[in-house]
Amino acid sequence: MFHNLKSQSSIATWTVTEAALYVMTAVAKNILPEESHIVPEVVQSILSLPESTHIAVRYTGIQLIGELSEWIDLHPQFLDPVLQFLLSGLQHQKLSTITANSLQNICQICRDKMTGHFQGLLHIVQSMDSFHLSNDAALGLLKGSALILGRMPNEKVTEGFKELCLVQVNPLNEVLGQSVENKPKQGSDSDPTIWLDRLAAIFRHTNPTVVNGQIHPCQTVIHELWPVLSSTCTRYQADVRIIERCCRCIRFAVRCVGKGSSMLLQPLVTQMISIYQQHKHSCFLYLGSILVDEYGKESGCQQGLLDMTESFLGPTFKLLEKTNGLRNHPDTVDDLFRLCLRFIQRAPAVFLQSSMVKPMLCCAIAACSLDHRDANASVMKFLSELVSSANKKDAKEKPDLYRNVVEVILQEHGQFLVQALLHACVFSLPNYMAADATEVIYELMLVNRENLSKWLEHSLQTLPTESTGGAITATHKQLTDFHKDVTSAKDCKQVTHAFRDLTRLYR
Repeated sequence: MFHNLKSQSSIATWTVTEAALYVMTAVAKNILPEESHIVPEVVQSILSLPESTHIAVRYTGIQLIGELSEWIDLHPQFLDPVLQFLLSGLQHQKLSTITANSLQNICQICRDKMTGHFQGLLHIVQSMDSFHLSNDAALGLLKGSALILGRMPNEKVTEGFKELCLVQVNPLNEVLGQSVENKPKQGSDSDPTIWLDRLAAIFRHTNPTVVNGQIHPCQTVIHELWPVLSSTCTRYQADVRIIERCCRCIRFAVRCVGKGSSMLLQPLVTQMISIYQQHKHSCFLYLGSILVDEYGKESGCQQGLLDMTESFLGPTFKLLEKTNGLRNHPDTVDDLFRLCLRFIQRAPAVFLQSSMVKPMLCCAIAACSLDHRDANASVMKFLSELVSSANKKDAKEKPDLYRNVVEVILQEHGQFLVQALLHACVFSLPNYMAADATEVIYELMLVNRENLSKWLEHSLQTLPTESTGGAITATHKQLTDFHKDVTSAKDCKQVTHAFRDLTRLYR
């Protein structure tokens, strides 16, 4: 393609040139990074394009450079001229967004070789809003800068991290300083979500190497930023769009420093509970699951996290108990069961011995037939983990602690659970969602096959034998064969196949 282009370079129109570059862009990632004959000529030709070149040719050339990032990584002699070329592209309004995207690719792939260019990237970030970038391109540029920052020595990470964050925090502080009567206009500089999303991108992609016992280099900066994030939550607590982005930002801040965010745990949880009592934003349930995931194994944090979860349950159950509450609030269902699932995974003994187990199981039974994919998946995963915890061992507890607790719960609610799962699979859930429900059935069988057999037999008796038109749905023999297939199954796949065959009789 390139040779053909060279052979007619004197007569080729810009459309021919752009088309050739476009084709090369489409296959660039399939080129071996070791190639050293054609690609150097292509790259050099693009870097030599004069400013008078048609804008479409320059656009596609910049795009091709970004697609060749793996090749550039193995040919570092081209890195400096490529960066200079992209810097000039940033200053052109019609090229700035594609240039930022290509620069992100270079940063992501060549991050180990880009550490010496971090200050230059920081200057670009500080001037980012003058380049007319799209929001996605700006986030990509911050992602690339953060990835490079994570490869730098830890003593330099703190300073660089702080400078990157301050570029976003200062305008966020200006927004917070405005009158409460000034409603933020979505997409404008007064919209706090712009700055929250940018902070989240920095938190998410700054991953320095931290050895055990070493203080995370980003820890002090995040502690300094907490009052701003807290004030944002308080100021916009009634605005679900902004509060969701704020929770997302805090989530990545916690993930960034891990256990290093422990000093924020108490004030954060207190604020989450306070706002949730009034506004019931499900994003706080999700953020709670992140905290349990990070701190659930820490014995000193378990009681506080348990109290947090119990504080969420009251308002949540009131919301879900309303008419069509489960169907109208699938995000809340999803995040609630994700939170409790994390507790079972991180601190099973604490959760199983708490007062939350029975009400959560009853709520799960009611939600079995909810046909929202994500919400139902979280419900079924919670049930599966709850039941399978009977077969877990905990060296710190009595060997049969989990089994005893689970068996007591199932003795009271097992029949209702199996019936709810059966009716959900037969009448409510699409086939692709039924597999999660059959996994719960299989876990129940692993705990006590005899009990499962008895519960399933009683549940089958609740199925109608005739359709509304009077036609026979399933014969006694078909139901008997189904019961036998399930209770004799050697793996979960066999249970799934049996349920699929039964479902066909009723649809």
